[in-house]
Amino acid sequence: MSTLQQIKSGVSQAWDTLVEGWQQLYRRAANAITRFTSGEAGEEEQQELALRSAGWGMLPAEVFDDDEKVVVRIEAPGMEGADFDIQVVENYLVVSGQKKVEREKTEGRYHVLERAYGRFERAIPLPEEVVSDEATAKYRRGVLEVVLPKSSASRRRKIEVKVN
Repeated sequence: MSTLQQIKSGVSQAWDTLVEGWQQLYRRAANAITRFTSGEAGEEEQQELALRSAGWGMLPAEVFDDDEKVVVRIEAPGMEGADFDIQVVENYLVVSGQKKVEREKTEGRYHVLERAYGRFERAIPLPEEVVSDEATAKYRRGVLEVVLPKSSASRRRKIEVKVN
């Protein structure tokens, strides 16, 4: 094989590896990527910043369940507990809210603006049926945690085998 063919083969293998890595990253993060839309009309300066912001943001989540409950944790820094609206719709936990603009009151301009502001909504599939009326939620250190008790039909129960 000539040197040129070896280089072409090496570049092709490197490209394939890069594409595969991006595809894996996309598959893992696709659900966490959330669209932020400009919210209500507010101060002109805040509205302009919201419009110029990234528009897309990450709200990564984890869903855990045990015999009694489903626990969903969502990373959503820079918010307050009252900023969230949480509902169970069919087999989804729907979390929506508004991330408000936080801006220093100094002269100058932004050079990098990657944070997303505005209204968002994220629907997370639930692995089991839950009792939404008994759900609880708390927000601490930028993480929203929602605990949803499983419905009695979905709860796992170990059945002991009796020996005669």
